Amino acid sequence: MCTFHRIEMAGLNNKRTARSNDSESAVDPPVLRISQLDALELDSALEQLLWTQFTQCFQYCRPGLLTPVEPELKALLYLLLWRFTLYSSNATIGQSLLSLHYQSTSSSSPHYRSLSPRQKLDLAILTAGPRWLQERCYRLLPYLSLSPRGAVSELDGGLLQQSLRKALTLFSGLAKFATFVNFLVFLRNGRHPALPERIAGAQAVFSKPNVVRDVTYQYMNRELLWHGFAEFLIFLLPLVNLRKLKAAVLLHVLGRKDSEEESKREGKDMWKNCGLCGEWPTMPHTVGCQHVFCYYCIKSHSIADAYLTCPKCGAEAGTPNVVKMDMRVVGR
Repeated sequence: MCTFHRIEMAGLNNKRTARSNDSESAVDPPVLRISQLDALELDSALEQLLWTQFTQCFQYCRPGLLTPVEPELKALLYLLLWRFTLYSSNATIGQSLLSLHYQSTSSSSPHYRSLSPRQKLDLAILTAGPRWLQERCYRLLPYLSLSPRGAVSELDGGLLQQSLRKALTLFSGLAKFATFVNFLVFLRNGRHPALPERIAGAQAVFSKPNVVRDVTYQYMNRELLWHGFAEFLIFLLPLVNLRKLKAAVLLHVLGRKDSEEESKREGKDMWKNCGLCGEWPTMPHTVGCQHVFCYYCIKSHSIADAYLTCPKCGAEAGTPNVVKMDMRVVGR
């Protein structure tokens, strides 16, 4: 009797354990918003890298060879990448790095449901189609203004193109607004960061809930820090006159007396060398100081830098003036 009681209690414990495991497997931990956004960024970086590698194959060909068919080639590369990632493994490259994959939201089953081939195809079309249409729409307008019997009149064609352009602009604005609203909804509930995912019924879930991220947060924080620092430098450097700053530093380091002695010592030779290129001055010009420059050197530098200073003495450059030189021929 005691043995039978022990067996019954063991069976009850096994049932409770199975129920708890089923409940844990049915309720998967939610995917972090940052992980879903990181997966999208990784996918975008991979597409850009693939396009760069592809264009480098034609770097020795005629310039602009790929420009007429660039939207079609980008769409083809995306479909090729989709075929060997999302279609075959139910996850993109970025999701695979972060231990994520797609599941279907069309069924109410608590267990994992992979995407159907129809959903995968819808996801590819909804992702690559708007990109291609946005890059190609304005080139399609001249072809859309043709009637089945040939070209329409110039007035009707212009009105048709104008109406089509307005329709495309309205459609593009509505698509951007829908994308913005979808992103706000994603920030609230943490599902479907991209609009094609919501339309196709695809949701990112953990493929291995207890696995550690391959891309650690320390790496992401370091990348964000350096990215913000690079953007700050890109914003700050155009505001700094590096040439004037360099001339001022050299002037204070070398001293005014040394620069004056050097100018006196080179008084005769400064007319023979351009202050920028160091060669014999072609069409010599001055900018307000005693140094001479080639016309093309000083003109190009003054166009590039509105606050140009003389690299020799640090004086502010004015309007280039032609140098008048007396040439004497000395007989043998």
